[in-house]
Parts: sequence; structure tokens; C-alpha cells
Amino acid sequence: MNASTKVSAFALALVALLGGGWLLGRAVGPVNADAADAADAADAAVAADPHVSMAEAAAVPAGEPGLASAQNGYLFVPESTVLQAGVARDFRFRITDGSSVAVTRFAVEHDKRLHLVVVRRDATLFQHVHPEMAVDGTWGVPLTLPEAGSYRVFADFRPEGGERTTLGVDVQVPGDYRPAQADGESRTGTVDDYTVRLDGHLAAGGRSTVTLSVARDGAPVDDLQPYLGAFGHLVALRGNDLAYLHVHPEAGPAGPEIRFEVQAPTTGRYRLFLDFQHGDVVRTADFTVDAAAQGTAPAPTTGGDGHGDDGHGG
Repeated sequence: MNASTKVSAFALALVALLGGGWLLGRAVGPVNADAADAADAADAAVAADPHVSMAEAAAVPAGEPGLASAQNGYLFVPESTVLQAGVARDFRFRITDGSSVAVTRFAVEHDKRLHLVVVRRDATLFQHVHPEMAVDGTWGVPLTLPEAGSYRVFADFRPEGGERTTLGVDVQVPGDYRPAQADGESRTGTVDDYTVRLDGHLAAGGRSTVTLSVARDGAPVDDLQPYLGAFGHLVALRGNDLAYLHVHPEAGPAGPEIRFEVQAPTTGRYRLFLDFQHGDVVRTADFTVDAAAQGTAPAPTTGGDGHGDDGHGG
């Protein structure tokens, strides 16, 4: 690649990244600046010198899950960070340790050794997929990113004997990119002929219970099928930086209600994605919810339906 081509590719990636900020409204409270700075510093340390030791990168204090590619002594190392829109490609990566050696022993969490979540930076086009690992520690999964933009890829795992860890890297898809916009909360998600309603409020810094109620053609669904060992999986992403929460439901019947206990770290806007299985098909419904300070009444909602199923791989 010649110098001009490198400059053009860098400029395109930078435009996609800067344009990909989630334009769904401003946060209603301060972001954890120290955690964000720590995450940026860890990413910058690795990006500035690909030969930097993992120990040096991991010495930066850990921020909230998914904000950095290095945390808890582990590093997320993709083989490529540029993909083509609408083209299936085997996305390959490794999780390395402090000696830059690929980790090969992972605990099984909800039927899988690693969960890979992909979402565009405007918090749309969500996918939750499960790669397979080769004997050398290289993970791979067919991945199709349908539209241009900057995407965040989260690796959610727990090494054997280690802490549960979520690492994140950005992947760029060149092309014409127009980020999605929304003005307020959206508590009803629709996908195929299913409607999912979200009840409850998020309290920043504390635990909150939210309930997702599933209906099909207006009739409650009471025979949900287990998916990855549970009747639903909920991923919550903070709107301004995509800080990551992966929540599993409380024990209960197979619908129509699924309850989750969520701990939002700060005030602000969050995107929530519910995976559920019915009729042997996994579907994703999405929502937009604001987290208020504890003891503060939630602001009136102005939004309508969610974005719907923006793409899901199971």
C-alpha cells in the first residue's frame, strides 16, 4: 500500500469513527471521566506501539467493560479491522495474555466459551454471535456487516481461573454512512410478528429491575425456548461511549415476562437488546431507555417503537 492510499484509508476510518457517535440525545449526567481516560490510555498504549508489552498496557487502571482492548491482563487482537459492507467474511482474532501468548483455556459461560457482540457506533445493527476457536487460540466466525460505518466489537469471556472480562475493538466498514437518530425513549420493540414491551426504570449507580413482555400477534407468548441456558439475554450499551453490560434473567417461567436486574453505572441514555428464542428462531428486540440518578423521577418519554431487529446472528 503506497503512502497516499494509507492516508486515504486512515482519513476514511477517522471520518467513520467521528461520525459514528450515537446521536440519540445528550447524557443527563456526567460520564465517568477517569474510567474513560483509563480506557483511552490503554488503547492508545497498544495502538501507538504494537510491540508494547501487555503488562504495560494492563498497568493502566481498568475502566468499565468494553471501553478498552486491554483489561485484566488480556488483549483483544483482531487480524483485520477493515471489512466490506454486505460481504461475509471470517472475522479472526486472538485473546492474548501478558506474554503476548494466545489464551486457549476459557470457562463455559451460558453454553459458550466466548460471546462476540457487534454493534454499529450509532447503537444499531446489533449482532450476537459465537466464534469457534482453533487449537492455536485463533477464534473465527463468519461475519457480515450490512452497512457502512464504525462498529464496536465486544469479546465477552472468562479465562479459566481468571476474571470475567469484556474487551472491545473498533472495526471500520468504508462507504456512505448516515447514523441513525432518535429523540427519546423507546420501550416497545418489534421484530417479525412479535412485540416486546419494556417496563421499569434504570437507576444510575444502583440495581434496577426491568421486565420484558413478549407477545406474538397480540397474544402473550408463554412457551419461550431456552437460548444459551436462559429464556432471554439482555445487552445494555451506554449511548455516549458504548460501555457494555451483559445481563441474564432472573429464574422464572417461559414467558411472557422476562425479568432482569440491571446495574447502570451512570446517568445517561442506554440502548438495550433482548435476544429470545421462540419457534426455534432467535430474534432480537431493541429499546432506548434513560437512566436517572437514584431517587430522581424519570423524565417523560417521547419515543415510540424501537429500531426493530437490526440484524442478529445466533
